[in-house]
Amino acid sequence: MLTITNLVIVIAFRQALNAKEKEIKPPQSATSYAPMVWLAAGLTALAAVTALVPAFSDATVHTPYVGGFMDLPREVVSWGVHPEPENSLTVACWIIHISSLVEFLVAMGFAWRWADVVGNPKWKGLTWGLLPLHSSGITACTYHLFYNEIPILVPLQAFLTCVGNITAAYATYRIAVSNGWTADWADRFYQTVNIFPEDSDSLVPIQKEESPTLVGFEDLGDALAKDTDYTFIVKLFAGCALASYALKYGEILFQFPFDANVYLSVMIILVPSLLNAFKWYKRSQDPTFEGWF
Repeated sequence: MLTITNLVIVIAFRQALNAKEKEIKPPQSATSYAPMVWLAAGLTALAAVTALVPAFSDATVHTPYVGGFMDLPREVVSWGVHPEPENSLTVACWIIHISSLVEFLVAMGFAWRWADVVGNPKWKGLTWGLLPLHSSGITACTYHLFYNEIPILVPLQAFLTCVGNITAAYATYRIAVSNGWTADWADRFYQTVNIFPEDSDSLVPIQKEESPTLVGFEDLGDALAKDTDYTFIVKLFAGCALASYALKYGEILFQFPFDANVYLSVMIILVPSLLNAFKWYKRSQDPTFEGWF
């Protein structure tokens, strides 16, 4: 469901940005809920089928998701230092997890661009607000990378999700207020928790034009700007599928996934999370900064 939500947000953001930047008629998704409702409903129905069919077919605790139809035959996979455990994720599951991470980065990049397009810097606060949720996704992937053998990562992911929901909600609240939305209780709340000066966003500094050669995952929206929504989704899926095969069948070449080292798992979460945060900090100072991923 998280993947579906992210995908709907990315497609809607992509359509709106395209209309704004090219000064063309807004897409139907910007004026009506219907397109995205139908897209969400269709994807949710598909997800429900993949969950319900195994549920009614005598599935066990380690029954592969959708039968592991994208996996290589187990007898073919003979190059690892250890055989894959029974609880290893299928390629399809890895695609879901990896695509969620990539979609989060793309959405963060779209929010950053939208701030410049509409002249409202508070949209960049949404990018910052999504950082804990992206780290939560990294935590989930790390948990599965170590074959679910580090249980402390489960409450850590829950904590990051909780924090991320709060920061994202507060960021969207600030956007709503900046666009004129108001309520008595909201005004009192905003004055209480707002840590920014009243005029902190009133003057937007003139910034350098962003580099046209940005290569981070958050800039896939730019790199694939000429694609239709359908080809954009196909290329996104193909890239995540290749990464999933590489991760699933590449990690068994190493010993560390089987060792369940808590400190290593924390570093795997912490390093990309800090790099991601520092990347956005650098871009806020220098829009030509390309980042690392």
